[in-house]
Amino acid sequence: MTWLRQLYRTYENNMEVIGEFQKKHNDQEFALIPVSHTTQQAQIEVSLDQDGNFVSAKVVDKNEASTVIPCTEASGSRTSSPVPHPLHDKLMYVAGDYLQYGGTAKKTNPHEDYLKQLKAWCDSEYAHPKVKSVYTYLCKGQLVKDLVEAKILYVDEKGRFIEKWSKELEEQYGFRPDIYRLVTSNQSDAFVRFAVNVIGEPESRLWRDKSVYESFIRYYESTLQVKDLCYISGEERSSTERHASRIRHAADMAKLISANDTSGFTFRGRFKQSKDAASISYEVSQKAHNALKWLVEKQGYTIDGKVFLVWGTDNHEVPDPYADTTSLHGIYDEVEQATVGDRAHQAYANQVSLAIAGYKHDLEYQPEVNIMILEAATPGRMAIVYYREMNKELFLDRIEAWHKSCYWLHRYKKDENNQILQFKGAPATRDIAFAAYGSKASDKIVKGLMERMLPSIVDERAIPLDIVRSAINRASNPVAMEGWEWEKTLSITCALVRKTYEKEGFEVGLDVTNDNRDYLFGRLLAIADVLERSSLDPDEKRATNAIRYMNAFAQRPQRTWTIIQSNLQPHQAKLGAKLKYFNSLLDEVGSMLKPEDFTDKPLSGLYLLGFYSQRHDLYKSKKEKEAEKEQAEEKGEI
Repeated sequence: MTWLRQLYRTYENNMEVIGEFQKKHNDQEFALIPVSHTTQQAQIEVSLDQDGNFVSAKVVDKNEASTVIPCTEASGSRTSSPVPHPLHDKLMYVAGDYLQYGGTAKKTNPHEDYLKQLKAWCDSEYAHPKVKSVYTYLCKGQLVKDLVEAKILYVDEKGRFIEKWSKELEEQYGFRPDIYRLVTSNQSDAFVRFAVNVIGEPESRLWRDKSVYESFIRYYESTLQVKDLCYISGEERSSTERHASRIRHAADMAKLISANDTSGFTFRGRFKQSKDAASISYEVSQKAHNALKWLVEKQGYTIDGKVFLVWGTDNHEVPDPYADTTSLHGIYDEVEQATVGDRAHQAYANQVSLAIAGYKHDLEYQPEVNIMILEAATPGRMAIVYYREMNKELFLDRIEAWHKSCYWLHRYKKDENNQILQFKGAPATRDIAFAAYGSKASDKIVKGLMERMLPSIVDERAIPLDIVRSAINRASNPVAMEGWEWEKTLSITCALVRKTYEKEGFEVGLDVTNDNRDYLFGRLLAIADVLERSSLDPDEKRATNAIRYMNAFAQRPQRTWTIIQSNLQPHQAKLGAKLKYFNSLLDEVGSMLKPEDFTDKPLSGLYLLGFYSQRHDLYKSKKEKEAEKEQAEEKGEI
């Protein structure tokens, strides 16, 4: 139950932003919604005057369709039963002439139930004048008629709703009405929201008017009678057994708390009634679920229905454990280009520490970070498959340790100018899935990897070996991928291998003193690759022998190196003056190999680090190397 308490606290800590709409990256709006409210996607917006007269109507743009609506316990959890919402709702509820135009309803006339419920609100001491205007208009029973005349809805020659807009109708009218682009089934299923224009009041939209929110909250609280001990607040409050759905999106009917199976085995045999298992007050349930919806929209990451969510109850921003190092604040504001000795690692580590310090500066007393993974096994039931509470400072320390240990030099991202961005850091977990399983990996595989990687990040556990092995195998087979895909896979795999062999302290910069067998074989392969590439014409795109034989080289290095070296001879003959440099480098690295190490024993992933570092060093310009040497001499490092 701690997750409910944390969500409830999050809602209480963010009361000032209730009803304040924000936009996501796709321009869709979302907000922290008030108690006794939920969200729906509206397709039609009807504007009225303060006397309850029809003014205009329009089809709602998809990016502005998210609508905060009042709801009751029954309407908030409705599925197939015709239970009306108190104000905004589908045509079958709000339109008195819905049945006259061919609309169908499972109940005789849901509109009567809707008007009865709306009248009770309007007759109460908490009534709102704009809501009364809506009631006055809807009592006329001509909403569909007005929408047809306004060319929002369309009917056939018999005055019946046109279910589908056929090609024949499109040719006849010369266009396709907007309503058919938004409603997936019949236009008669459209959801309607209301706006009331009052002279002197700037806000006409009832779903944005906070006074309307407060009016319904006070009214509905007065109707709640049953009270019980709330397990979260520890107080006697109005209780509920109906909890919110639509957690991941507006059409999501899966619930986290549900006990309506009185004939099955949900709680029978342990408890006499569902509330004996857990009693949660209506207010706590509403606030906790509304906070969860808001957080999912605001910062959740959803893949194939599984939601990954990290948040702090103090509303201060926390780093995303699934993101790469570029997501940290200010990590690349002033990048020091250092690659000599330990100075490169120290410069990078200092940047990570400074970035994490930016999240630590606003720590409050015992702040907490919550990590939650949600998934629905069935359309009606959702589960918390992972939940963890951590002290914020400990969480930040773990994130800092991850970015300082699982890093490498990458070149697979692009900046705002569509230029390749070179960055040093830890890869995002989704990119790790790319490296381990390829770009065509299913969402099911990707979300499984992301869940398995989480303990490696927040608990400092080892990366699962099967993930590392899979990435190494793919990085060792470059001929099976396009060049850009292999380069991305290689750098990410190097980061994973570096993390796996963290104690040995491998760095991006070339370590000419490292005599590890696998590292040296990787260097030899890189030299052979660059040597052959240097002898080819600039327009020649074919793979070198080193790249073609890379997979076999990782399995049988001695035998394969003999083949690669013999294939180098024609290319060595073309190099001229450059040959001396490459030959001396081959001799230098080869001499570091001990005779007993020159065998066909398969190479570990460490050979990729040697390959990458050596190739990176060979492709550096002479000017870059001289600049690095000068910097090191100035600081007395060499």
